[in-house]
Amino acid sequence: MRIDKLFELQGDFFARYPDGFDDEAIMKIRKKHNLDKLAAQAQEAFAETKFGLPESIIQHMILTVSRSSMVFMFDRLRFRDGVGALSPIERERLVEALFDRLHGNKERGFDQMLDQLIKLKLGSWSMISAIPYYYDMQENWFIKPSVTKSVLKYFEMDKELVYKPRPSFEFYRDYSDFLTNLRDEADPKLSPSNGAFTGFLMMTISR
Repeated sequence: MRIDKLFELQGDFFARYPDGFDDEAIMKIRKKHNLDKLAAQAQEAFAETKFGLPESIIQHMILTVSRSSMVFMFDRLRFRDGVGALSPIERERLVEALFDRLHGNKERGFDQMLDQLIKLKLGSWSMISAIPYYYDMQENWFIKPSVTKSVLKYFEMDKELVYKPRPSFEFYRDYSDFLTNLRDEADPKLSPSNGAFTGFLMMTISR
């Protein structure tokens, strides 16, 4: 891992934004994405104790995705319509998958959610990572393909961590570990959330 490259990006970022993520220009971007409100809603809606009401979980899944600016509009609509048309058994399986993804066996939950999303023709990285990210923005990572490929190439990790369009838990786990290691080496002001940290990487690498 090229830590020297991280420090180059960090220096460039603070040269442009001395106040980091408290800079006025960046604050405007943060407000546009409405992250704090969505995170608060997700933490309440998807708390472990709330899974006794599966239909409420389904409705909040639809609501969270529908309000996410990080997911393409077409995918938001397809998710709303696709999940709404699921049979009761399929809805229950989706809720069980999300429970595992957030509170239980994360790998099993990831794979089961992916199976459901593929049936809806929504088996993308953004769809599999959005809700977990909003639920815990300090632990989980939102995976945006273009940013992911740029980060791996810039840090010369694209041979060790091979990005593929079809999501997999193995890549998510390993890439998350890589990002976490980068984050922990960087100035803490760059990571008020994991999304902020990848935003910092995107802004500086693409410059």
